[in-house]
Amino acid sequence: MLIYMIRHGQTDWNAEGRLQGQKDIGLNETGRGQATRNGEMLGQIIGKDEGFDYVASPLSRTRETMERLRAAMGIDPLTYRTDERLVELSFGDWEGRTLEEVSHIAPDRLLARAAQKWSFIPPGEAAESYEILSWRVGAWVRSVEAPTVCVSHGGVIRSLFRLIADLSENEAATMPVPQDRILRIDTGASRMEWL
Repeated sequence: MLIYMIRHGQTDWNAEGRLQGQKDIGLNETGRGQATRNGEMLGQIIGKDEGFDYVASPLSRTRETMERLRAAMGIDPLTYRTDERLVELSFGDWEGRTLEEVSHIAPDRLLARAAQKWSFIPPGEAAESYEILSWRVGAWVRSVEAPTVCVSHGGVIRSLFRLIADLSENEAATMPVPQDRILRIDTGASRMEWL
């Protein structure tokens, strides 16, 4: 199945290096521009093809990215759906902090994360590892029944690196995920490429 995966545009927390996780932080001006440019590029690639399913994480930064992307493509910005399985992983008590701030309050935990980023679970209720996130992302991938345009988060895309491209845990957890590019995924051939 063909999936065009887009990470939401930049937020102020992204620019400051803050762990966003499931906090509902909106796009900044840079992020709005990224969303529009990604929509223009996607429009050149697939046109106004109505055969695609459009789905986003329910957080406001992904919804605004999807709406700007669809507007730039010349299609109704509001005709898409959301799926809870596409929400970013939870960083628990660390959400809203930079890694530097975390290093002052929990240096040992930060070292543990660096040693095993894929399976590390931050402190706090409902916190997740990339491994846990990949369970719900995998369930979403198995549910895809049509060519799809998806707007989600960096952690979700890292899960796809592991689930579809079979990257190692370390590679998947540390691979950069740009906000100004589109990831083309062919699930049948287990191929991914940045456009």
